[in-house]
Amino acid sequence: MKAERLVIVSDMWGAKKGLWITSYLGYLQQYYDIVFYDVQQLANLDIKINSEENIHQAFVDGGIDTAVAHLLKKETQPSHYLAFSTGGTVLWKAAALGLPVKSIYAVSATRVRYEEEKPKTDITLVYGENDDFRPTSNWLSKMKVNTDIIENFGHTLYTDEKMIKSICKDLLDKVTHSVPKYKKAV
Repeated sequence: MKAERLVIVSDMWGAKKGLWITSYLGYLQQYYDIVFYDVQQLANLDIKINSEENIHQAFVDGGIDTAVAHLLKKETQPSHYLAFSTGGTVLWKAAALGLPVKSIYAVSATRVRYEEEKPKTDITLVYGENDDFRPTSNWLSKMKVNTDIIENFGHTLYTDEKMIKSICKDLLDKVTHSVPKYKKAV
């Protein structure tokens, strides 16, 4: 049996501060055929001073749209997706524009709360309860997406080893069980 394809899209830091991504790869690579995208590279960002503010502004000022366009060009076969923070926003927008997606698992997706159209696929969103970029309960209800709000965590919960294990277990359940696990929207 051929492994399912999993495309991973990084957070805004890409590979620069992404040592945590190796934990995901370690857990998932034996079950999935993995493709990894550094979202800064997808966005063609060339930032002189890599501060959080500068990177964020570069994404808002066209980087997100550039990353969406490049992801749409690069990915033509239906795949499962795992995305973090800004990568989740890029993925959501690309999926809404026709990216062939089997499922979306987005952790701390920053700007999806501004979206009005839901991609037509199985979507799971995970947020820390203390994440300032989390969508409102009304938005989550309107979009009807599977949502998991994790107590006592903030925006970067996806870098915590305990959460990495939990997220990977959820993803592995998808390929090792025929019945998907659904969570209630909060």
